[in-house]
Amino acid sequence: MADQIPLYPVRGAAAVASRKRAAYYSAAGPGAERPGRFQLEDESAHLDEMPLMMSEEGFENDESDYHTLPRARILQRKRGLEWFVCGGWKFLCTSCCDWLINICQRKRELKARTVWLGYPEKCEEKHPRNSIKNQKYNVFTFIPGVLYEQFKFFLNLYFLIVSCSQFVPALKIGYLYTYWAPLGFVLAVTIVREAVDEFRRFQRDKEVNSQLYSKLTVRGKVQVKSSDIQVGDLIIVEKNQRIPSDMVFLRTSEKAGSCFIRTDQLDGETDWKLKVAVSCTQRLPALGEDSDPPVHESLSIENTLWASTIVASGTVIGVVIYTGKETRSVMNTSNPKNKVGLLDLELNQLTKALFLALVALSLVMVTLQGFVGPWYRNLFRFLLLFSYIIPISLRVNLDMGKAAYGWMIMRDENIPGTVVRTSTIPEELGRLVYLLTDKTGTLTQNEMIFKRLHLGTVSYGTDTMDEIQSHVMNSYSQMYSQASGNNANSTPPRKAQSSAPKVRKSVSSRVHEAVKAIALCHNVTPVYEARAGVTGETEYAEVDQDFSDENRTYQASSPDEVALVQWTESVGLTLVNRDLTSMQLRTPGGQILTYCILQMFPFTSESKRMGVIVRDEATAEITFYMKGADVAMSTIVQYNDWLEEECGNMAREGLRTLVVAKRALTEEQYQDFESRYSQAKLSVHDRMLKVAAVVESLEREMELLCLTGVEDQLQADVRPTLEMLRNAGIKIWMLTGDKLETATCIAKSSHLVSRTQDIHTFRPVTSRGEAHLELNAFRRKHDCALVISGDSLEVCLRYYEHELAELACQCPAVVCCRCSPTQKARIVKLLQQRTGKRTCAIGDGGNDVSMIQAADCGIGIEGKEGKQASLAADFSITQFKHIGRLLMVHGRSSYKRSAALGQFVMHRGLIISTMQAVFSSVFYFASVPLYQGFLMVGYATIYTMFPVFSLVLDQDVKPEMAMLYPELYKDLTKGRSLSFKTFLVWVLISIYQGIGRVSFGAFLDVAFITTVTFLWKVSAITVVSCLPLYVLKYLKRKLSPPSYSKLTS
Repeated sequence: MADQIPLYPVRGAAAVASRKRAAYYSAAGPGAERPGRFQLEDESAHLDEMPLMMSEEGFENDESDYHTLPRARILQRKRGLEWFVCGGWKFLCTSCCDWLINICQRKRELKARTVWLGYPEKCEEKHPRNSIKNQKYNVFTFIPGVLYEQFKFFLNLYFLIVSCSQFVPALKIGYLYTYWAPLGFVLAVTIVREAVDEFRRFQRDKEVNSQLYSKLTVRGKVQVKSSDIQVGDLIIVEKNQRIPSDMVFLRTSEKAGSCFIRTDQLDGETDWKLKVAVSCTQRLPALGEDSDPPVHESLSIENTLWASTIVASGTVIGVVIYTGKETRSVMNTSNPKNKVGLLDLELNQLTKALFLALVALSLVMVTLQGFVGPWYRNLFRFLLLFSYIIPISLRVNLDMGKAAYGWMIMRDENIPGTVVRTSTIPEELGRLVYLLTDKTGTLTQNEMIFKRLHLGTVSYGTDTMDEIQSHVMNSYSQMYSQASGNNANSTPPRKAQSSAPKVRKSVSSRVHEAVKAIALCHNVTPVYEARAGVTGETEYAEVDQDFSDENRTYQASSPDEVALVQWTESVGLTLVNRDLTSMQLRTPGGQILTYCILQMFPFTSESKRMGVIVRDEATAEITFYMKGADVAMSTIVQYNDWLEEECGNMAREGLRTLVVAKRALTEEQYQDFESRYSQAKLSVHDRMLKVAAVVESLEREMELLCLTGVEDQLQADVRPTLEMLRNAGIKIWMLTGDKLETATCIAKSSHLVSRTQDIHTFRPVTSRGEAHLELNAFRRKHDCALVISGDSLEVCLRYYEHELAELACQCPAVVCCRCSPTQKARIVKLLQQRTGKRTCAIGDGGNDVSMIQAADCGIGIEGKEGKQASLAADFSITQFKHIGRLLMVHGRSSYKRSAALGQFVMHRGLIISTMQAVFSSVFYFASVPLYQGFLMVGYATIYTMFPVFSLVLDQDVKPEMAMLYPELYKDLTKGRSLSFKTFLVWVLISIYQGIGRVSFGAFLDVAFITTVTFLWKVSAITVVSCLPLYVLKYLKRKLSPPSYSKLTS
């Protein structure tokens, strides 16, 4: 209950406040009345009463009634006229639109379906096509969609209305082409650009949808495109081929009846997952034969093959169950949105301010005119005359600039292979505050290397592995020499060893035991590839026909496992064969050791350990081997004084640690365990708990063998790149689908979390009360990184979204593990809504697509996990380190150039409007244009294009300097390059120059232009217009120099 949940400790000085609070919370007892309008009955309601985001001082304040108000009451206060005016109307409109969309696009009711194997035409229901579609529009929605995206901006909508007004004779003040030509050019450029982008998406989708697969029919094998696959089709998928749809796994060419798949495109994990074929179809002697009598077999998650995963071993046959938008991978991705840059939104706000100035100026003119005649018509004519205050060329010039920025990014030799897929938001790269990154394949290469073996008294590193190899060779040579010289059986020695366990073993025997345990305790399967040019005579070749090392590859559900087995091979003990019941090791002398696998206990996120019971067929010894995380194994192994310290040392080095232990079992002990284990597995109620209890009965006083350290290779230059981004003021969050321990380890090794920072691991929470307590515990921490799992995150977002966002945003780094793709996208949206800052998401797998599309700026990496992320991203790079130059150099330059360009174009229009205002004032406020025809069109385009090009190519500091001093980037996030303050300066300059030019000679004829008088007058106008401004600019640089001035001097 809430009244039993402890909050912050109360100091003695706050005794009165403490009594008040105790009396308040004790009022929640049975039958008690709590003061206030709300009667709260359940625990969740009580939790609303409790001050979560509150310090100790809050309790000591006498006016603490605010903190104890129910959240519902605070929300009710906001529901009123003030709430409606301040944005409630927008919320209501959005809610109504969402409701209408949900009505129109009502989701299909989910229900069981009957699938006819090999006969898709017998399916009664209509299922979606199995095609991938990343396009925003289709043939019918392209033109309306593009026009809507353009005219939702005030700038374009305003000019559409102005252009349409010229069809009214009374309002016509110029030629039609002076208004329609610029507007038509803007729309044509936009439509062509969108059409090119859409065509490229269509080509990429067509490439994936056109992949060919073999389909089994009554006529034999038929080649079929991925997009033509239907529910019920029997599809053959070869090794290293993408699975086209969600299928049930019917048959495999592998002897064991199982295969491995890579799910990196689905969940970001490159660990291979084991899938098992349906036993009744795997046992069929040949395909196409009917089983008689009919077989009823239940299916599990192990019998499924998901779309967008890759077959890693053998050839599989599956029946298609879900296609297209009903597949798991598509349902885990969100629809792409049209991204609009923050700079465009800010310029849109400035154009609205200019429109208000335009209306005000027109009203002043009509007022000074005295409201004579049809004043409303004159008002509208003045609005048209001064319409150049809002320049339509702004969109054209900005789009030209964006195209130039994209061209520069793709031509940069320092970041080869970079592709700009969304050309409308290069300025976003210069405004980022939050960077959300994937782990696997983005920060890491997902290549594990064995680095350390610790035995308690001695530690071996990469430079002393040859000593381990010599110890292993000596142990096996002594063992076989003793075996050849002694004909006694192995049972008495085994009993002697177990009866005297306290005899101190030699280093050589301890190394041998540790290496053997690592070589046996795993789920790795060796696979032998056929040599090039050699064809197998049978479908299943015997493994013992070729043990050559170059033909052997290892498959496992974790790259850590593969790294450990490859290391044991390097020191002399090689895994050469494995099936469901046995394992074979090859010693340095070439002898084959066979072990019978009696029981397997797989790794789970709850147990954090895995184990195996094996019997040595040569000696009949039964041994229980176990390895796992130090937090799980420390209570299982015998007492020692070095494990905790060494685990901490290895973790600080960024190594992933595993504790390895063993326990020798007698035949009687094992038989007793097996009977209890079998009985527990047959239980109907609490089966998992009973099975776990039986296994735990073995996990007692196990002999600690060794501690291993494995390093996950980071991408090139990850550490300096992350340090550069932190110095630039960018907060980095790591969102991964991997385990908590792995994510924490990578966060340390990549220096995402610095060595001096503490890490707060958010404990697993399942209820609102637990989340409340854990958030309060996290509240007390200062300057520490947060590590939270996806399940706990879901609970906190459900009940305490605002509080979690507020606490997490204060952290220097956040690591979210076990995140689903939709959770990643939700975190991005949460940051956007709660902070209002610009976010960037970077990833390389299909599971990162939702996050990339939800972020303001999405960056994809072409890596081992495929191209799905890079194709869906706004920018595609080949290595993580390239993001540093992309942001520090190109992002910074793009933003500063576009900010100056946008204000210059507005300045250009303001000069003309100022001259028009002075001209109309001189001629008795007549609504007559100063310039007409092509002159105005030329002024907005050709005559003033050189300053535009110079701004697009402007450079305040060299790229090397911007990379060396990332602090320069931090200033951009404040938006000082484009603000109302800087814009006001430009407005004052425009007014000054406009008045100066029209006063010193705006009315010139052709004959006058050729005289000397014209030259000195033009010179005088230029000097008067520009010299004072340059003087002021020089003084400003001297008195208040910019941040980069010291670097350029």
